[in-house]
Amino acid sequence: MKPTYHVASESALILSFGSTIDPSVSSWVQRAYGALKEARIEGFDEIIPSYASLMVCYDVLRFDFKGASETIERILLGALDRAVQASKTITIPVYYGEEVGLDLALLAEEKGLSVEEIIALHVKETYRVYAIGFAPGFAYLGELDVRLATSRLASPRKVVPKGSVAIADRQCAVYPSQSPGGWKILGRTPMAMFDASYEGLSLLHVGDRVRYERISKEEFLRLGGVL
Repeated sequence: MKPTYHVASESALILSFGSTIDPSVSSWVQRAYGALKEARIEGFDEIIPSYASLMVCYDVLRFDFKGASETIERILLGALDRAVQASKTITIPVYYGEEVGLDLALLAEEKGLSVEEIIALHVKETYRVYAIGFAPGFAYLGELDVRLATSRLASPRKVVPKGSVAIADRQCAVYPSQSPGGWKILGRTPMAMFDASYEGLSLLHVGDRVRYERISKEEFLRLGGVL
């Protein structure tokens, strides 16, 4: 799939591979991301993958939009035919207790399901990491079972605890640190999403697969979780 190029700013452009959240589109983004990272072009300051596009930030003293586009085109020529690098599957332990699953009851009422059914639907899927953003280590995962698809909260919380496992639309994520947020919270993980020891500081990277595993309150606390 050949991307289209768009001006993002005077020092950035966007390669677009489509307009939908789709695993096949995401695989093209991953191929392009891998090829551009491997090329290590001086003057390409940052390469940021998303659901269906890729942003390249460049040094305006070395490139303009046309020059950056042509350089990328040369790098991607043939590279997009490569297989996507094998992804990792990461299991994230989650405690779904009522004291941390702040919106479980709300979602159960909204969907006409029991809390146990909500949890079962959440843990049964294997999710793909589509993008990293909002905050360091915040990974956007998809896609939720359609039965869990839900809107964001009408009034976002001023404080969402670190490790909160949340959903919005057909996406899910873990808040890597305490922050404001409007996603509906189902539980909490003791696992750090953002740490200096991690490659790129983030536990999850675009293309990784994620599974959630239900754990008890005792296990959550034993693993360092905080209520």
